[in-house]
Amino acid sequence: MTGKFITLEGIDGAGKSTHHAWLVAELQRRGKTVVQTREPGGTPLGEKLRELLLHEPMHLETEALLMFAARREHLAQVIEPALARGDWVVCDRFTDASYAYQGGGRGLAWEKLEALEHWVHPHLAPDLTLLFDVPLEVAQARMAAAAREADRFEREQAAFHARVRAAYHVRAAAEPARMRVIDGGRTLDQVKKQLEEIITSVCS
Repeated sequence: MTGKFITLEGIDGAGKSTHHAWLVAELQRRGKTVVQTREPGGTPLGEKLRELLLHEPMHLETEALLMFAARREHLAQVIEPALARGDWVVCDRFTDASYAYQGGGRGLAWEKLEALEHWVHPHLAPDLTLLFDVPLEVAQARMAAAAREADRFEREQAAFHARVRAAYHVRAAAEPARMRVIDGGRTLDQVKKQLEEIITSVCS
């Protein structure tokens, strides 16, 4: 028996974190054993790498390599064992984020990201990816209102976040069966209704 692998994606401020805990609780209510995790991070080593990635300046290729190094550890220690047990894994960001941030935002060639993806997890992809999407100005207003210190990705200029969002849309257009676009600008109840419909289809 194998579980399901669900990932949440979107630009900072799109609303994915708001619905992450609700999604986990909804799956548990439907009788699923759920592992809730995040990237970069998810393991003791991954969390150390997360601190470096979010706060230390570094070369673009170093950034991409560290992201995939944390991901390899995450897969080996958390994601793959959970799926093998038949658990469901809900992960805040995965490889789509590397294409969006390091590829779209930073400009790293997608061919290099594809090579890393094929090396690190050639036979594993999310069963479902929920892409939370809002206009850039909405996301920026939400981030400005957040009462916490921004990391180095969140501090990037608007043009960077626009490229990230565009890259996410390219990914979604290429894989519409896996990536479902969620309008994060609607009310919480409206978003939850759409999520419930999607989860029902996945659970059936």
